Amino acid sequence: MNSFSRQMAQFALNLQFEDIPAEAVHEAKRFLLDSIGCALAAVKNEDMQAMYRFTEKLGGMPEATVIGNGLRTNAPNAALMNCLLTRALDYNDIYWEQDPSHPSDIIGAALAAAEANGKNGREALIAIMIAYELEMRWCHAAEPGVREVGWHHATLTQFVSPLVAGRMYDLDIDQMVAAVGISGSSHFTLGGVVAGHLTNMKNTADPLASQAGVIAAMMAREGYEGPVEVLEGKEGLFEVLNNVAWRPDWLLKDLGEDFMITQCGYKAFPTEALTHQPISAALQVCREHNVAAEDVAQILVETTTRGADILSDPSKFAPKTKETADHSLPYVIAAAVADGNVLPDSFSDEKLRAPRIWDLLSKIKVIADPEIDALFPRVKRARVSITTLGGSTHTVQVDHAKGSPQNPMSDEEIIAKFRANAEGVVSQKRQDEIIEATWGFENVEDLGEYMRLLVNS
Repeated sequence: MNSFSRQMAQFALNLQFEDIPAEAVHEAKRFLLDSIGCALAAVKNEDMQAMYRFTEKLGGMPEATVIGNGLRTNAPNAALMNCLLTRALDYNDIYWEQDPSHPSDIIGAALAAAEANGKNGREALIAIMIAYELEMRWCHAAEPGVREVGWHHATLTQFVSPLVAGRMYDLDIDQMVAAVGISGSSHFTLGGVVAGHLTNMKNTADPLASQAGVIAAMMAREGYEGPVEVLEGKEGLFEVLNNVAWRPDWLLKDLGEDFMITQCGYKAFPTEALTHQPISAALQVCREHNVAAEDVAQILVETTTRGADILSDPSKFAPKTKETADHSLPYVIAAAVADGNVLPDSFSDEKLRAPRIWDLLSKIKVIADPEIDALFPRVKRARVSITTLGGSTHTVQVDHAKGSPQNPMSDEEIIAKFRANAEGVVSQKRQDEIIEATWGFENVEDLGEYMRLLVNS
């Protein structure tokens, strides 16, 4: 029997644009536009400026374009930078079943590999589709997910990115399998990057795993070999990471027939995924009952054990960095109540010191609800109760955050989010050009011209 990596490689090699339903193609373009907006919103961040400097110092063959500053560098460098820009604000897509993932973390690698190899928009869309279809199936492949036993989801991305890049490098089947083995031997990622006090690595782990796929594809193209049974073989993934129950059939389930991209969600807030339901509930309480920050006596958040533990440990009640704050359930609830929304500038240095937010942090209590845990991950319920100084308590429960398939964002809302993210980085005219080119992405003949639209203007 062919190995799992070979069977996934066969899917990646055989997928044709004509095989993809129109609804799935449109969704891929929506995620592309959303991801570009997230990347543009991050270009002025201090951490991204540091990575721009780092990327420039690496040099590299000028074959792919970096979003924002327009640097031309080699495909692996461009992939890392563009994936990181997409991920930097934690504002891009989310799919969470047994494991969480952000398939758009791989889009930057698809674009870099496609541009470097002279591919057009239609071919790049196929690469994006491969990323979503494989990455989302990995979220079902272990029970509980690998994140539940201490591994970051970049551990799974390392098996997808080489197939995305490999299609753009025109690898044959044996080279594709080798690329999976190369990448899958080198990027297991500890969950500690998103636990406790968070650092820049919170956003960088998955982009590194995406870059690893480009490097692996390039190595395999030159004849370099990797383990051919990196998943099911001796001391492979399934044997070594053995404190979960593996369900490998999920990796191939209806592959090429059921296009799962339509089940992936968007983020209405630039925060960790499990904060979206409680943010939505808190905002609803404040709107419906005209509650202001100064009116609040106590806020009770009932959520999953993960939300009460990792997202609400002591460091999350006194966040000092953006990375900790956007993964802090107490902070984002305080910001929502104080400002009436949670936006990228909710994590600016000024906001991280804002007395109005800090006054609310001490009034927030987060507890795990066993009934909510029993629903997870099928339903990611949260309940927020706000008690006012006048003694009244108002409670709202939210099961499906805005942007989820059950509560979707329209094309108009995707465009509005893109424009809000792109404002101040590219002109209104350039925004219009990006939107038009993205909706017609399958007709883009020169990917380099498209990428040059994504440069500061």
